[in-house]
Amino acid sequence: MERKQLTILYIGNDSAVISLFSQHSGVGSVIAKSTTLQALDWLRRHTPDVILCEFVLPKYTGLELFGFLRRGPFGSRPPFLLLHNHYSEIIGSKVIQEGVDDLYFKPLDVDRIIYRIHALIQYDLHTVREGEERDAEKEKQQLSHCRIPIYKRVFDVVVASLALIVLSPVILLAMLAIRIESPGKVYYVSQRVGAGYRVFPFYKLRSMYVGADARLKEMKHLNQYIAAEGNIDPEETEETEEPEACSRCLELGKPCSPTLFLEGREVCERMYLKSKKNNQVSAFIKIKDDPRVTRVGRIIRNTSIDELPQLINVIKGDMSIVGNRPLPLYEAEQLTSDDWSQRFMAPAGITGLWQVELRSRKGNLSERERKILDNYYAKKYSFWRDIWIIIRTFFVLFQKDNR
Repeated sequence: MERKQLTILYIGNDSAVISLFSQHSGVGSVIAKSTTLQALDWLRRHTPDVILCEFVLPKYTGLELFGFLRRGPFGSRPPFLLLHNHYSEIIGSKVIQEGVDDLYFKPLDVDRIIYRIHALIQYDLHTVREGEERDAEKEKQQLSHCRIPIYKRVFDVVVASLALIVLSPVILLAMLAIRIESPGKVYYVSQRVGAGYRVFPFYKLRSMYVGADARLKEMKHLNQYIAAEGNIDPEETEETEEPEACSRCLELGKPCSPTLFLEGREVCERMYLKSKKNNQVSAFIKIKDDPRVTRVGRIIRNTSIDELPQLINVIKGDMSIVGNRPLPLYEAEQLTSDDWSQRFMAPAGITGLWQVELRSRKGNLSERERKILDNYYAKKYSFWRDIWIIIRTFFVLFQKDNR
């Protein structure tokens, strides 16, 4: 029987792997995604025949990503194969124990891998396995939780439509003031990540000078979330120099843990994890008295007028009136681990539990507290809880705190 041509999702940035599989007669297409967030957004809308993933990714290991996908809201799970640059018996044992379908070391035997993929599909070895933390019914419930409930959707459309009609003069006056103060578009559109890792265009009135995004990297040391955590000096530079070599490896005279290849050099996994911890940055960014903000921008931010165009997002179905804040891509990329991904099971919102808590505490809220609040809302949101959050939003709306 003739075999179907495979659709492969490749997660990584090895052009040689992409070329090898693209040229194979048994492969119909190779969809390449270099980051976990790009892969998750694609998986939300498509199902490949197989996922090929590099063991070493920019922010996580492929094994960590597999753990998240196994528990995440992405419906059916295709076979998941890991690729590694260097043979390691220890890594092989760990991968098999975690339930990954297979692990291959480079250079790759593509014919053998294609044969293995068809075997996995034929015998349905990628279905729910004994010992996994959730079953198919729980997965179905999680998928439903990602969708906005009917009562919430009706409430959103009615409230957003009425608010747009009533507040349109305010929006027009704000747009005029923005145009008079500084050149450029009066609105701002960015890509944000909402429920189920869905990426959508997010609308705001422009509160910063044109080109503000380009200055973000040079200002990350001013991030209030870093200072709030208390474990990173705000005066430190963004990058931390890696140690020349692992002291434990030098002591033993051999690798003290499985070896990885990072940017062309070999390091032990222990050193990689230590470096990853030392270089960890905050998932969220908030800068007090941000110099990129215009004078009109400070006014519309303090009164939340800049958020009013998001009523259009609500009507379109991208967001809800109440929910977890949709995140920029660079922030969402930090939150694909099991501990914090729950926040994406709730609708994205204009206002939410985190915002009212932040303003009521005068901005004194750590990154960990924000993550906990987002996860809590995802698990507990309801109509009456949303009404309570809306009422609290009005009480803190005009509090003077530039963010």
